[in-house]
Amino acid sequence: MPLALVTAIAMLAMWFPVRTYLHQQSQLDATANQIAMIQRQQKVLSLQARSISSKAAATLLARQQYQLVEQGQSLIQVLPGTVTGRSTQWSGDPGYQPLVAPSSVSSLVPSAPTTTTTHHQSGFVARLVRTLEFWR
Repeated sequence: MPLALVTAIAMLAMWFPVRTYLHQQSQLDATANQIAMIQRQQKVLSLQARSISSKAAATLLARQQYQLVEQGQSLIQVLPGTVTGRSTQWSGDPGYQPLVAPSSVSSLVPSAPTTTTTHHQSGFVARLVRTLEFWR
């Protein structure tokens, strides 16, 4: 019995430091992996920064992605037209849609609303139907 008690105490005395050591080691490994990943990202970003560090690359980037021009220049955007035989479908910014031909303006004007004759009845049901007229 005394040997079992001594063994149990020795195991407890050894287990707590070993468990703490293993936990700390796993945290150190996770942190080392994060550091390695951040260093890889830093290398990629450094390469990108070097690639656009010249004035010509920065100017090209400004023109392509931000539609910026140098002082004294004008930006002209050529909008795509219709494909022969069929028109293209437009989505997004309405400023990119083609102009409407004056001959087709009459088709864009909404037609006059149609009038329906209703019998004006009095009573609760007739008033309810007139109130909920949007259902028609």
